[in-house]
Amino acid sequence: MNLNVIIADYLNKQHARDLVFLLNTYALDPAGGGVELNSYAKENLVKELAKLPFAFSLLCYLENVPAGLVNCFTLFSTFQCKPVVNIHDLIVVDRYRRKGISQLLLNEVEKIARVKGACKITLEVLENNHAAKN
Repeated sequence: MNLNVIIADYLNKQHARDLVFLLNTYALDPAGGGVELNSYAKENLVKELAKLPFAFSLLCYLENVPAGLVNCFTLFSTFQCKPVVNIHDLIVVDRYRRKGISQLLLNEVEKIARVKGACKITLEVLENNHAAKN
C-alpha cells in the first residue's frame, strides 16, 4: 500500500481538482451533511484558500489516487500568545477508510503545528458526525 501525504499547492491544477473532489465527496457523505457542494464553492474554493496565508491543506494519495484531505487554518491563542492550528475538515473517502489515512493526516498536521510553534490543535466536528465525535 503506497500512501503519500503532501501539502497542497493551491496553484497546482491537479491539487485543486483533487481538493474539491475530496471535499465534495465528504459533503455528499451523511457525516458531511449529504448535500453536494454548490457550484460557487466548487469553482472558487481553492482560489479563495490561496488568498489566505493562514490556510493549509494536506492531500493523501493511495496508489496515486486522492484518498484523504485535511483543511487547516492557523489561528491565535491570546492566553498562550501562540498559534493554534484548527482542523476544519478531515476527509477520507469511504472506500479507503480503516487504512490509517486519517491518523497519517493528523500526524502530518501535528508536525506542521510543531514547526509553527502552535500551543494546540483543535478539531471541528459537525453536530451529526457521530463517528468523528467518538
